[in-house]
Order: sequence, then C-alpha cells, then structure tokens
Amino acid sequence: MKIGIIDCGGANLSSIGYSINRLGYEPVITNNLNKLKNVDKLIIPGVGSADRVMNNLKKSNLDLFIKNTEMPILGICIGMQILFDFSQESNTECLGIIEGVVEKLEPSSGFPSPQMGWNLVTWHNNDSLNGYYYYANSYAVHDSTHAIATSQYSKNIVAEVQKDNYIGCQFHPEKSSQVGHKYLKNFILKS
Repeated sequence: MKIGIIDCGGANLSSIGYSINRLGYEPVITNNLNKLKNVDKLIIPGVGSADRVMNNLKKSNLDLFIKNTEMPILGICIGMQILFDFSQESNTECLGIIEGVVEKLEPSSGFPSPQMGWNLVTWHNNDSLNGYYYYANSYAVHDSTHAIATSQYSKNIVAEVQKDNYIGCQFHPEKSSQVGHKYLKNFILKS
C-alpha cells in the first residue's frame, strides 16, 4: 500500500514519512498530481501557515484534486484546518470541505499561544484511541458538527473531524509516540 504525503510547503514531511515507513508502508512525498493519483491514501501534513499551504496547493492544482477525490485523506494540524471554509490566519479562504472557521487561540491565564505540548484527546465513539497527543498550534476550531474527538485548552478544541472520506486531526500523530503510531495505523487500516 502506498501512502501519499502531499508536499505543500510544510516542514514535517520527513517525520511523517518516517512514521509511515515504520508502520511498514511506502510513503510517496510529492506535489506531483499524477503521482498522487496512484496512491491508496493521502496525508496533508501539518506545519506551515494557512495562506502558504493554500497557495502551494493551488499552484499544483492539488486544491481541486483534494476537493474532488474519493480517496481517504488525513489532514494533520494545518492540514486539518484547511479542510474548513476559512482561517483567521492571514484571512485565508480554505478548501471549504467542512463548514466552519479556524480561529486564533487567544492566550489566557495558564494557556499560552501557541499551544505546545501534550494534551488529552477524548473520542466520542472510540475510547481505544483516547490518550495524550502532541500539539503545536496557534489556531484551532472550537466547534464543528463533524467533530469526533475533542481536547480542552482554556476552552474546547476540536481534536478530530470526519466528513465522508476526509479526516482531520489538530494534533501531530507523527510526534505523539505510541499513541500517535496507533492513530496512524488506524487511519491506514480503515477501509
């Protein structure tokens, strides 16, 4: 099985690639549309800014491909955020696959922005994935009808969304040790 990792200008391509490789699967890291059409599942990685990621996807015509494919897609961090309609980060129009707005995390007492570190993620219908996952984000979604897991960081944060063939996680499974390994394996093995 080939797992496509979309090169959209982010910085964590290698760590996701290593994680996929450790699971025994072949990562294909590229922004080449023809190569990505020939993988089994896709990952939109998560380090970068909303405007930069969207610009890079548009340059490679990957925005339309992502919106129209029936292939399973996992968006990680910014990869999840761009699945929504709009991000307050640089006032960016995103892919519009999932309804909602990505908002800046406002710092408050004991909750600095960005959120950096481990946070408990609780799934609504799959407690086998519950655990502490690693976060590194300045923006978040606070509510979504497609939320299937949440975290708390001064207030509710959507940890995972799912709509049709699209899954998005705000945390970084590739940096989340054994729970992240299990999470990625679960995504790959889902039909």
